[in-house]
Amino acid sequence: MKRYNIRIAGVGGQGVVTSAHILGNAMTAAGKYATLVPFFGSEKRMAPVEAYVRVSDEPIYEVGEVVYPNVIMIYHPQVITHGKSYTMPFYSGLKENGMVIINTDADIIPPEDWQVLKELNTRVYMFPATKLALEVAGTELATNMAMIGLFFGITRLVNFEHIEQAVRERFLGNTFVASGGTTALDSAIEKKFKKKMELLEKNMQVIREAFRIAEERGWVEEEALTG
Repeated sequence: MKRYNIRIAGVGGQGVVTSAHILGNAMTAAGKYATLVPFFGSEKRMAPVEAYVRVSDEPIYEVGEVVYPNVIMIYHPQVITHGKSYTMPFYSGLKENGMVIINTDADIIPPEDWQVLKELNTRVYMFPATKLALEVAGTELATNMAMIGLFFGITRLVNFEHIEQAVRERFLGNTFVASGGTTALDSAIEKKFKKKMELLEKNMQVIREAFRIAEERGWVEEEALTG
């Protein structure tokens, strides 16, 4: 498996850092290695957010910003159209033969930027992640699940079991206690757990659909097919 240095750019409220954690934890669940560095300012919703993730089947010793990524994931079109990013232009530092995944249902890349990406022999995947999240999970909050689902659908670095383990740990953790209090308290805990289970299942449905789309469109990488 080759090394993936990933830069994720989005805006506050999209779960950029959450999905970066899940991406890294899925790799760990598969017995591989990952590091994560989030980067965001004091602003919250709709403010720029970036996360840097390194994944490999070899130990990783580097930390800090991914200056020269070979994968860039754009969670919100305004990262490109409005320059809502700490790293501009969005392809800054991208290595040759890299990959760019953009959450959009239309071509939003200016012609001059397309020229740069072609010269770098970049594989560009435009993918309506928010639309998929709304259709499958009924909420745009699952956009981040669609994005990491497509990344794993293309690379096949881990399987569904590893992703589900990472999503389960993120949303369920170890906080659920089956019993130990009053009936009313147990009932409240069960309701909260049920809602979390429903959230988990919806997120996994979005990820499965992103996998299916990657395969349907012939985006699965050759290394993933033979590795």
